[in-house]
Amino acid sequence: MKLNNVVGAALLAVGAVALPISGQAASVVELEISKAPPPPIKVEVAPAPREGFIYEPGHYSWDGQKYNWVDSQFIKQREGHTYTPYVLEQRGEKWRFKAGHWDDD
Repeated sequence: MKLNNVVGAALLAVGAVALPISGQAASVVELEISKAPPPPIKVEVAPAPREGFIYEPGHYSWDGQKYNWVDSQFIKQREGHTYTPYVLEQRGEKWRFKAGHWDDD
């Protein structure tokens, strides 16, 4: 396993714990992955919008060793913040994963 994957996994773990505790926008986690993600688990049709929520479709995230499926969810909007959804895209022979996050307006 490459060092940057280990460091990235550690940052994801710390960020996942720190975000609910701090209540503030966390640092954006961005990882470069050598392994392509598997095909999506299911094809989703976006549900009707819900006032006060943002819909995030199901997707894969990276834990430093393997991909994990994250089910679709409605995320409660945060006043004064803008949500940037996750990114999982191919760049050459590598994959780039950037976790969804809140930014201050």
